[in-house]
Amino acid sequence: MKKTVIVIVGPTAVGKTKLSIEIAKQFNGAIISGDSMQVYKGMDIGTAKITPEEMQGIPHYMIDIKDPRESFSVADFKRYVTKYIDHIYEQGQLPMIVGGSGLYIESVLYDYQFPAVRRDEAFTQQLKTMIKEVGIQPLYERLKVIDPKYAERIHPNHHRRVIRALEIYEVTGKTMTELEQEQPKEPLYDAIIIGLDMERDLLYQRINDRVDQMVAAGLIDEVKALYDQGLKDTQAMRAIGYKELIPYIEGRQSLEQAIDILKRNSRRFAKRQYTWFKNRLDVKWYMIHPDTIDKDYQIILKDLAGILNRRIELD
Repeated sequence: MKKTVIVIVGPTAVGKTKLSIEIAKQFNGAIISGDSMQVYKGMDIGTAKITPEEMQGIPHYMIDIKDPRESFSVADFKRYVTKYIDHIYEQGQLPMIVGGSGLYIESVLYDYQFPAVRRDEAFTQQLKTMIKEVGIQPLYERLKVIDPKYAERIHPNHHRRVIRALEIYEVTGKTMTELEQEQPKEPLYDAIIIGLDMERDLLYQRINDRVDQMVAAGLIDEVKALYDQGLKDTQAMRAIGYKELIPYIEGRQSLEQAIDILKRNSRRFAKRQYTWFKNRLDVKWYMIHPDTIDKDYQIILKDLAGILNRRIELD
């Protein structure tokens, strides 16, 4: 029998963390963070990393396991998460993956095999030189022509993904979308995927409020500390919540402008997350409202208990 894994997805700031704790307490769960930026030490406020107090004694994995100088790929994520799922099962607990981008979640659930496409170092260096000279936008526009579906799912500031997509196309003649379509469709796990949704206006206000709370909690100092360590050009610092504040730290932009851009990028990211999950995964969606969120959670807990009980009976 395939191992049961609970997955909680949805746009940023919708309420996944609090729900995950309630589910873990009721069903003896252990939580794996699906956020590829929470793996980095010292990146706490900008990634909305759960605090020890908020964990309420629930085991959490995939948090603070990497230095911000290190890269972290989808293949790395898949390798770590599958290892943690096995470990959690050995502990007699129910594994839960919470949050994260659609590609990362899908790579685990469907056992993605990442093609060993050789790197074209000369071509890669050419692209990196172009970015330094004219910025990322021309390369991102090229990607939109070659592979519009993949381009829609990634932010242009993800330089590494833009470069890799163009490099793979240069070497193989295939787009990232085509390679993904060749991946196995048979699920590796018996996944119960719970999606949280919220009316757009309410969600966007929550995102704006969260950014304000992050700034009040010391986000500027967190980003500056990483910047002062010489991490400006690392993969970690291209994450939303960090890259938007660098122009302010360098004196090229006002704090108000930087925060407005951060809010805008966070809203756009939420929209991309929602689109991916809607189109690519078999998700049971629940509409959440801030005023009734505890009642909404109780409905989800009751439904989940029914699903798990039925699966136990089938076993």
